Amino acid sequence: MGEIVVYSADWCGDCRRAKAWFRENGVPFTEVDVEHDEVARERAVGIAGGRKNIPVVVLADGTVLVEPTNTQLASAIAVEG
Repeated sequence: MGEIVVYSADWCGDCRRAKAWFRENGVPFTEVDVEHDEVARERAVGIAGGRKNIPVVVLADGTVLVEPTNTQLASAIAVEG
């Protein structure tokens, strides 16, 4: 499995949940803080097709998930793996 990137902010409940899911399932990821990095925030919005919702999860194969549920994460990771 390649690198997974999670664009998130500390104040975001869905971001905390998604990152906890990755950790609980032993899935490595790189976190990009969009709260304190304007360039990263703009990149996340662009990746998400103009949506400003977070987290934005980019899987190794380029698949983009915006505000995914734990079920969607599990399904996407199983497909990718």
